[in-house]
Parts: sequence; structure tokens; C-alpha cells
Amino acid sequence: MAGKSDLDPQLIISHEFPESAFTYTERDAALYALGIGACSTDAVDSKDLKYVYHQDGQQSIEVLPTFAALFPVGIQSRIAQLPGLKFDQRLLLHAQQYIEIYKPLPSSGSIVNKATVAGLHDKVKAAVVEIEVLSYEKESGVLLCMNRVSVFLRGAGGFSKSSDPYSYTKYSSNQTSAFKIPKSQPFAVFEECTQPSQALLYRLSGDYNPLHSDPMVAEVAGFSRPILHGLCTLGFAVRAIIKTICRGEQNMIKNISGKFLLHVYPGETIITEMWLDGLKVVYQAKVKERNRAVLSGIVTLNRLSSSL
Repeated sequence: MAGKSDLDPQLIISHEFPESAFTYTERDAALYALGIGACSTDAVDSKDLKYVYHQDGQQSIEVLPTFAALFPVGIQSRIAQLPGLKFDQRLLLHAQQYIEIYKPLPSSGSIVNKATVAGLHDKVKAAVVEIEVLSYEKESGVLLCMNRVSVFLRGAGGFSKSSDPYSYTKYSSNQTSAFKIPKSQPFAVFEECTQPSQALLYRLSGDYNPLHSDPMVAEVAGFSRPILHGLCTLGFAVRAIIKTICRGEQNMIKNISGKFLLHVYPGETIITEMWLDGLKVVYQAKVKERNRAVLSGIVTLNRLSSSL
């Protein structure tokens, strides 16, 4: 890839992004909830209905913690602005997502985002870039949440100046540790079918990548049809944990990590397996029709449900 030899890692990791804004309404929060399957099988399920309706009005609806993943709007375009980093945006893969929740998300709000480069790794044939975004409530200045997005840039590696591949990670005590999927039987299992139109509904929350809607683009990318957004799959899995482990109490979620392993086709069934280890929930999501793991990670709780 042209320009790789000119890449100066120090310029990338010291790059200062301009602050960005994200504003949302109760309608956006409700649309997101529907996009990740809330009320899709039971329109009066009390564990889901609160995200889309409240008897005291929409200003009182509750917000799912994974809604925070929408705050770093335009993250892909920001990565493209990093000095000296050359890559084909069509070859960008969302590898991992980490979300830390500091305060329950309001039903509507104006957000100020402050982004920094949190990691840069030379994988020879690819580069991995991590962007950390802190999101503040504009009016109060209160820190609501943090996102760390890890992307895999095919063709952008090979920039190391020494024999050892370059690797940098900003220190963060908030990251969940490495994990393995247990071989024991899961503590809980939740099965839910996505809708054939799931990606078309989820994209209305702001990710308009045609890979998730255009059959021709999907075919060029090597898929038989448009695929589901990875963050949509993450939303399904975390909702499963909230409904089962948390008994519907979404504010029990402290942080969320997810590693994207494989695509999901809209209409497929997602089976989320959960193992409880103290306040940590190790989880794995699989597609039933192909019996393939598509997502894995850890959700850390701030307490356990009294009914467990």
C-alpha cells in the first residue's frame, strides 16, 4: 500500500482529534432498541417495553447501555484522517468493541466526544488501530461513558522500522482481562431470531454502510447477501444478558467487551450462552443455523440481581 514506508507511528499516537458532538432524542433511543430486537417477539414484554414506551411519556423511557456505542459518530472517517496511515476503507474490519458505563444514559441528550488514539499495532499484512472516545453530557460536563473501538486495516501493515513489529497500547485500568470460553455448561442460554429486515432497521440508527443493505456490495465483499452490523449482534447479546442474568435491570451493566468473530445474516437465530464468574459474565453468541460462533466477550456487572 503506497505510503506505508512514510508512516511515523509517533505522529499517529500523538494525533489530536477535534471534539465532536452527538445529539439524540427519545425517538433515537427507542429506534435503536427496536433495531437490536427489543419487543420483536413480545410487544408487551416488560423487560423490553420500557426502552420504547413509558406511561408517563417518551421522555421517561429507559436506555440500553449498548446505545453508547453510537456516540463515537464518524469513527471510520476519523481513522482515515490519521497522518500517514493509508488504507482502503472498504477493507476496514471492526474487530473489537469495549464500552464502560459511568452513569445511566439519559433518554435524550447532547454529547461531547473527546477521542484519542489508544493503540497502534503492526501486524505486517495489516494494522490494528484502537480509538478511545470519552463522552460527556454537554450541559453538565458529566462523563457518561467510554468507548474503545479496535479496527483491523487490511493492507496497512508493514510500517515497522525494526525487526520487531511495532505495538503500542495506552495504559488503561478499565480493560477487561483476557478470557476463554468455559468448557462447562452455560449458566444461562438465550435464543432469539433476528428479522430478515433487521439490518435495514438497525441502519436507521446511523450506520449506513451499504454492506448491510445492498446485495451487490455484499456480493463484492464475498457474502451471499447483506450482513448484520456487528454492533447490532452485540446489542442482541447484551440484551440477552440483561434479560436473563440481570433480570431486566440494565443499570447493572458496568462494562462490555465484544470480539467480532463472524458475520450474521439477517433472519438467522442468535444463541447467547452465558457463564457467571462472580460479577463477570463470559458470553458467546452463535448462529443456530450454521452452528458458528459470531461474537464473544465479557460483561462486568456492578452487582448481582437479588433473584439469582
